[in-house]
Amino acid sequence: MTDIKSLMTETRRFEPPAAFASQARIKSADLERLRRDAKKDYEGFWAARARETLTWDRDFTTTLKNKPPFVEWFTGGKLNASVQCLDRHMDGVVRDKTALIWVGEPAKQDCSALERRTYTYAELLDEVARFAAGLQKLGVKHGDRVAIYLPMIPEAAVAMLACARLGATHSVVFGGFSSDALRDRIQDAEAKFVITATGGFRRGKVIALKANVDAAVAQCHTIEKVIVVDRFGETGKSAYGINAEALKAGKIAWNSKYDVWYHDTLSSDRAPAVSVDSEHPLFILYTSGTTGKPKGVVHSTAGYMMWSQLTSEWVFDLKASDVYWCTADIGWVTGHSYVVYGPLAAGATTVIYEGAPDSPTFHRFWKIIEKEKVSIFYTAPTAIRAFMRQGEEFPASCNLTSLRLLGSVGEPINPEAWMWYQRVIGQERCPIVDTWWQTETGGIMVSPIPGVTATKPGSATQPLPGIYVDVVDDNGASVAPGGGGKLVITKPWPAQLRTIWGDPERYQKTYFSELAGPGGFECEPYYFTGDGAHKDKDGYIWIMGRIDDVMNVAGHRLGTMEIESALVSNSKVAEAAVVGRPDDLKGTAICAFVTLKKEFKGQLTVAELKAHVVKEIGALARPDEIRFTDALPKTRSGKIMRRLLRDIAAGRTTMGDTTTLEDLSVLSSLRDYQDEG
Repeated sequence: MTDIKSLMTETRRFEPPAAFASQARIKSADLERLRRDAKKDYEGFWAARARETLTWDRDFTTTLKNKPPFVEWFTGGKLNASVQCLDRHMDGVVRDKTALIWVGEPAKQDCSALERRTYTYAELLDEVARFAAGLQKLGVKHGDRVAIYLPMIPEAAVAMLACARLGATHSVVFGGFSSDALRDRIQDAEAKFVITATGGFRRGKVIALKANVDAAVAQCHTIEKVIVVDRFGETGKSAYGINAEALKAGKIAWNSKYDVWYHDTLSSDRAPAVSVDSEHPLFILYTSGTTGKPKGVVHSTAGYMMWSQLTSEWVFDLKASDVYWCTADIGWVTGHSYVVYGPLAAGATTVIYEGAPDSPTFHRFWKIIEKEKVSIFYTAPTAIRAFMRQGEEFPASCNLTSLRLLGSVGEPINPEAWMWYQRVIGQERCPIVDTWWQTETGGIMVSPIPGVTATKPGSATQPLPGIYVDVVDDNGASVAPGGGGKLVITKPWPAQLRTIWGDPERYQKTYFSELAGPGGFECEPYYFTGDGAHKDKDGYIWIMGRIDDVMNVAGHRLGTMEIESALVSNSKVAEAAVVGRPDDLKGTAICAFVTLKKEFKGQLTVAELKAHVVKEIGALARPDEIRFTDALPKTRSGKIMRRLLRDIAAGRTTMGDTTTLEDLSVLSSLRDYQDEG
């Protein structure tokens, strides 16, 4: 890949396509006015956005209560997130518009879908209200936590909105996580209910979700009920008709104490929406940290809902005529903000696809775009690089003329992938919005405004109106144009995380103890993103990736400590260190250095240890490479020198000071390795 500094001095700059700019929702004058208003009256700017965007049951009395690093926005106000997405659309033409298009993974060899369902806004509201009423009868109430562990099926969106309707806080757990990871998240949130499915499809294989839930719930004393979607038509009452042979042979384990079918939960009644405070926790979403314990990021209702809708409209130029497809799983924040809450609040048609981009062939994504006439497509650089590897024949064989805008999310996109995306998929007529944000920010923070912002391949460009982002040095001082440093957010914003569930001290230490404002630590602390960045002469931001021990693997954030803990939990392992190395496909690959206990030397294979990590955390945490070694490089004080491991994993010459290394011979032994797994 090209060096970042040379990229910043190149002249490749793409002005918005004239045809797009003339029809865009936001014009240059609009953007200038928004930025000017935010600078002139910060709280007034956000108050105006909240009142014009949200439907309030009771107006707020105070825009911002700021006791750094803790904030409250729009206090005194009351509203409901499901009303923002559904009920308020019932009085207009949106009522009978398609809200959701779902495509299942099972397909014919020509990639035509075997399963497809659609909901209008009125139909989606009806199912959400009926499911919410059923949950009420099971005992779900305001303030409860509900874990959601589902494949990418319509019931995933229904479950989220039904919880929001009742004022219950949902905690969605990615369906690729193991039973142990699910257990840990249930226990931390003290969830009382789990919503799951008999299973799901991924690359033609069955993912046995219910079995994972059974294993997790056996160790979770707070669980009262498990609601199960019949994904494989086992009962004859399911909305699904595809049977999975792997599950057909053996009955789903059923515990009458806990388990109830989703279709039996749907009530003939319709639950009204519960009016909740602006700061009511809408959801908890767990993200990896630098310790072994994942962080339960808490998002409030009003600030989050406002920002997910606004950014959907601003960044994607979202209109009533659009068919919008974000390929993210709802188990990640991108799925929350830009599959469910943002698009539905904006009244758009959102597409949900259950499976993988290469199932049954690499035609799949492009066939869905062709069939559903998708106009806005938002995906990850990892997927784009995978498409590039397959060549142009797959997209070239499909009609992609419905596309009018492309987006990138999850990690920095390399310029080569950006150019391919723009030329092959966008056919040089679609603007690209390369977006930067995090689970903790709730929504997009740095992005071009399509139709206005000139783009540069590899740069997320500039912060959105009302968002104040900077690149600073280790002392918190803003770097000059052309300089690099740490990416920070210098002012609070309505969609920021409110805390880490049950651990406000960790919240403060993780995000606000690293850097202060220019006046020192007695001033309001900056929010430290954990990312490194450069700032060019035009003020454009170039994201460099993580600078701490959290890796961004294919757009998924994984803590090195979490993977190390999984490795060491194997009884034959003495010690482990995990680092990331550059990878053309994933962005970052997971490389583990492992020492075995003396009595078990030679008795554990790479394949066995990789499988152990999958069992402990899930397939997304499977190391790409494991190196068995007699010792790890340590300082005389016993600290593992991870910097050296990163160099070794990447195949680089070891640079920097090694004088504190206890045993230099360790370095050569680490390099002489063949991965046998």
